[in-house]
Amino acid sequence: MYLGMVLVLFAWAVYLSSIWSLVGPVFFALYITRFQIVPEERALDGLFGAPFAEYRQRVRRWL
Repeated sequence: MYLGMVLVLFAWAVYLSSIWSLVGPVFFALYITRFQIVPEERALDGLFGAPFAEYRQRVRRWL
């Protein structure tokens, strides 16, 4: 879901043809990682423990 949002923002930046518009997708990716993905991973680790740790080793964060 988050990857799709970044891709939409990137497509919009390309459509605008401005180098400054690329700041949006980069900022969004950094922000969503820090304030959404990392807290979600902490919560899932607390709920599921070892199975989630194994899953996290097999699956990359953004893909």
